[in-house]
Amino acid sequence: MASNQTAVSGTDPKVYDEYKTKWSEQPADEATWVQRAKDVASVLAKDASIRDKENKSPRAEVALLKHSGLLKILGLKKYGGGEQPWSAGYKVIREVAKGDGSLGMLLGYHLLWSTTANVVGTPEQADRFQDLIISNNYFVGGAVNPRDSDLKITSDGDNLVFEGFKFFNTGGVVSDLTVLEGVYNDTEDHIFAIVKTDQPGIQFSHDWNNIGLRLTESGSVKIDKVKAPWRDALGWNVSKQKPDPEILGIPFATLLLPTIQLVFSNFYIGIAWGALNEASDYTNKSTRAWPFGGDVKEKPQDEFYILSTYGNFFAHLRAATALADVAGIEISSLYKNSGDAASRAKVTAQARGEAAEWVASVKVTATDTGLRVTSGVFEVTGSKSTASKVGLDRFWRDIRTHSLHDPVAYKNKELGRYQLLKEIPEPTWYT
Repeated sequence: MASNQTAVSGTDPKVYDEYKTKWSEQPADEATWVQRAKDVASVLAKDASIRDKENKSPRAEVALLKHSGLLKILGLKKYGGGEQPWSAGYKVIREVAKGDGSLGMLLGYHLLWSTTANVVGTPEQADRFQDLIISNNYFVGGAVNPRDSDLKITSDGDNLVFEGFKFFNTGGVVSDLTVLEGVYNDTEDHIFAIVKTDQPGIQFSHDWNNIGLRLTESGSVKIDKVKAPWRDALGWNVSKQKPDPEILGIPFATLLLPTIQLVFSNFYIGIAWGALNEASDYTNKSTRAWPFGGDVKEKPQDEFYILSTYGNFFAHLRAATALADVAGIEISSLYKNSGDAASRAKVTAQARGEAAEWVASVKVTATDTGLRVTSGVFEVTGSKSTASKVGLDRFWRDIRTHSLHDPVAYKNKELGRYQLLKEIPEPTWYT
């Protein structure tokens, strides 16, 4: 971990040392990757509520993700990765989020940032950064918040120089590498670059203290003259110092956006499942039947309204999960054989747009269902379940916090135009 992280209190990675050997064997297929994610979720769920309240920098939790191998699920096998498709990656994000929403989010963002060069870089850059990230089991954060002013990029000859400030920077404090993005030298041309986090020019504010997703280290960061060699300007022609149109000028280069939007939905769904599962355990152990309704039951499991509510939540979460899996297959199909430049070029704007509308459909469904389930479980657990020690509130707080990332109303509008006018969305930072 970066030495500039020592100023704040963090969890101790040693608490998970046993998993270095317990999980030394890497999963071989999707089913075993998903099982590994379930195992991680079980570990995290044991004290998730306590860690949420303490709000310490999640150094131990990121170490646990490293021990599990989940950071490598999408990576090339030749560098030690699992070489699984995004459809499998989304499932492990969802499973981890069932145990701890913050760690599901961190894993999701890492998987997106760790594959950035695969999408907007040259084949050489993609391979080189896969080697760097996967071989070293690095955790990757990102200082790429489109709502802020762009970082300014200049050149000192051999290097790009990044300067600016970002209000949100997920996972950066506990990362090994950071994705930077900005606009070059008063042009409208954007550049992505991946740099080491441990350097004086990356200055974290340690100011993340929001109501939800408290262990994501999503606070602000100042970027002060951080350098990256020109050869790391992803997708640029270095000799001409211009974007390479054959790489950045095709629909494939815009896939980061629907890809991460589906990351969001999957950890929403995972968090909601976590709420439903914990609420079910609470009802079975602690909820009492209501004695004043005229149809008195001995057990809460016999109460009609409790059974009906749980059944309705279960049905909607199953539907959201199934929809997310379909969208995951759609996204994965766009990445098929993407190491080959010719295959990238075959991804059309129409195919990209239709996949984005599958993703938008999941975003709407996951947000609506997630918020309803995580707030509604209190109706079937009873007043004692609001005790701080129970911790059921963290699930709603987590989804409520992140679902404000971009207004879901615009996803509804986008889908309406697709249905009525057969319009696919223009690629933006949010579609």
